[in-house]
Amino acid sequence: MPVAVENIPAAGLHIEIDAPAATRAQLLQLVAGLAAVRDLMSLSAMFDLTRRGAGVHVTGHVSAHVGQNCVVTLELIENDVEEAVDLLFAPAPAEGTQIGSEFDGNAPKDGQEPAEPLIGGTVDLGAIATEFLVLGVDPYPRKPGAEFAPLKVEDDGTHPFSALEALKKRFGGGQS
Repeated sequence: MPVAVENIPAAGLHIEIDAPAATRAQLLQLVAGLAAVRDLMSLSAMFDLTRRGAGVHVTGHVSAHVGQNCVVTLELIENDVEEAVDLLFAPAPAEGTQIGSEFDGNAPKDGQEPAEPLIGGTVDLGAIATEFLVLGVDPYPRKPGAEFAPLKVEDDGTHPFSALEALKKRFGGGQS
């Protein structure tokens, strides 16, 4: 959902997005491999856009409900994704100048990220929502109570290499 900077009023712009099923299905194909998501049951976002000179400040929130596989049990589990958005977009700098440098007027303040480039004078809110969805997905989802447990080794004298040990003894190996 691209928004042209010139269409953002001086008072700012508030936009809410609720992705329909068809859009979520397309996004699932895109993010399934990136974020280990098996299902995307809901995706919504709320953005506030304010102009900053020739740039745009985007704040808001991305929420989603996803289906994933538990890394321990491999069972399907559901997780919520909640990500805050706070981005600054600035026009592309002159040739040879980096975005966010002291020469383009968009230098980041201490602790701030440098500005993102405005491409074609628009901010793509759908792309921002997708990016923050991927960033917010738990890469190692775990079913509540699921824990890795070490294999119990039975001490009955047999082990995976006992056959090799027997061959070694039979052919005279293992003498020091």
